[in-house]
Amino acid sequence: MTPLPLARAFTLIESGPVVLVTTSDGEANNVMTISWTLVVDFTPKFAITTGPWNYSYAALEKSRECVIAIPGADLIDTVVGVGTCSGADTDKFARFGLTPLRAQRVRAPLIGECLANIECRVIDIVERHNIVVLEGLAAHRNESRRETRICHAVGDGSFIVDGERIDRRAMMQHKLPPGL
Repeated sequence: MTPLPLARAFTLIESGPVVLVTTSDGEANNVMTISWTLVVDFTPKFAITTGPWNYSYAALEKSRECVIAIPGADLIDTVVGVGTCSGADTDKFARFGLTPLRAQRVRAPLIGECLANIECRVIDIVERHNIVVLEGLAAHRNESRRETRICHAVGDGSFIVDGERIDRRAMMQHKLPPGL
């Protein structure tokens, strides 16, 4: 084994897919890139890591709702672009050609170009760790997308794209919630 600097250890277990999170402050929509996501359990509960350093955080804190939009791998340059500019001085929907679609349960928009969108409400903010816990209210899948692979951030500016799917559902059936 070769030693790895402890400061890089997080790159070994980086969490869920890179997502776009939309918010609305009642006047304007915004979108931010989040690379630290988590499925909390088999219920529709999720968590993201963000805080006051992100312009969208104020709208998220005020409205207590958002949309988690899951982009395909073909949108990686858009995802990086969204994450490297600020909504304080940029209309990111216009700049990156993203289509805001009306959500059913929240004011924040869905993103038409994404593989899926999950409408959420904030159920907890753990300020000590900059974790926002979300409850899913509605989910939407974009069946027209040709690119269905998703990206995971390594944490060092590089990304991993999903590859081959290995099916072990039959072996795990007794552990999965009904309907899966």
